[in-house]
Amino acid sequence: MTQFNGRTKICYGSDAIETLEKLPSKRAFIVTDPFMVKTGFADRIKSHLDRAGISHQVFDGVEPDPSLETVTRGTLHLLQSQSDLVIALGGGSAIDAAKAILFFAHKAGQEKEKPMLVAIPTTSGTGSEVTAISVITDTANGVKIPLNDELLIPDMAILDARFTRTVPPGVTAVTGMDVLTHAIEAYTSRQSSAFTTIYSEYAIKYVFRYLFRAYQCGDDMEAREMMLLASCMAGMAFNNSGLGITHSMAHSLGGLFHVPHGRANAVLLPYVIRFNSFDVGVRYREIAEMLGLAAHTVEEGTTSLISAVRSMNESMGIPNRIRDLNIEEHLFRKNLDTMASHAMEDACTKGNPRLPSHGDIRGLLEQAW
Repeated sequence: MTQFNGRTKICYGSDAIETLEKLPSKRAFIVTDPFMVKTGFADRIKSHLDRAGISHQVFDGVEPDPSLETVTRGTLHLLQSQSDLVIALGGGSAIDAAKAILFFAHKAGQEKEKPMLVAIPTTSGTGSEVTAISVITDTANGVKIPLNDELLIPDMAILDARFTRTVPPGVTAVTGMDVLTHAIEAYTSRQSSAFTTIYSEYAIKYVFRYLFRAYQCGDDMEAREMMLLASCMAGMAFNNSGLGITHSMAHSLGGLFHVPHGRANAVLLPYVIRFNSFDVGVRYREIAEMLGLAAHTVEEGTTSLISAVRSMNESMGIPNRIRDLNIEEHLFRKNLDTMASHAMEDACTKGNPRLPSHGDIRGLLEQAW
């Protein structure tokens, strides 16, 4: 039996943010980062809550790649606030932190009803606003920990492209490549289905059509909105299908060397496509055909797709080799076995169409160097 879960209510369009004024809540707990406060985005959320008579408290301690320590602090604050609504405002880090905070707070006080969770993404990347996954960093051991539980799925996602307009070009690029990696890995996952394929296809098309436009001109609101929808669609897809070893290796590489997740995915994706091509080359050819790339044979389609991904990286200043990520070679090689072990243990690995060995992962990392 195949299942598809689309539990999150998705509100999008120019007036979507006004949905906050219609929520059946008394006390809101806003999880965000200092930048959202500085830019006034948090004030926009508070203004709508004030109009609805919903009291609110802000936890703005979320850092990039949120740590276990941050989640612990946020959990304590949420428990003390006795809020019935949690609003996650920010990129993937803020949304992941909010999901983990709500999860642990609910576990600590299960006699109370779980607060409603509303996610408002301000980048087009992780798709965390519709997934059951939250990635937290164990800074002591230098590893990213993916949590996976249905309690982590937001009840509502509000997609308002105006919140993504100020995202700088470099961040637009790497978060957009994260969307592409989500969509391609969901399309070729061992658990892909008819429904995940549809979401993945549209996400892939939108990335190739709109990402470079959003990168070139942040005020191109059509491109911004379509990338936000692509991110959400890819999230819907991989939440049901799982991902693959591009993500497993990116989690490991990023955890040890503090490489932004989307950047790590962008570098590693072409090598994983080649690695998987014997098993799902037909699917890569389908993607190439969908994009209008040369794909008369499976090999040509696979090669065309790899070239297209690398060209997109180059066009936005993203390197195609790990050596260009400001990582010292001796440290990289010293940690090869550790990274391979972490990737093998990563939950994303089981979705990869070709199940790898420790040596396969190590070899891929060496190729990508």
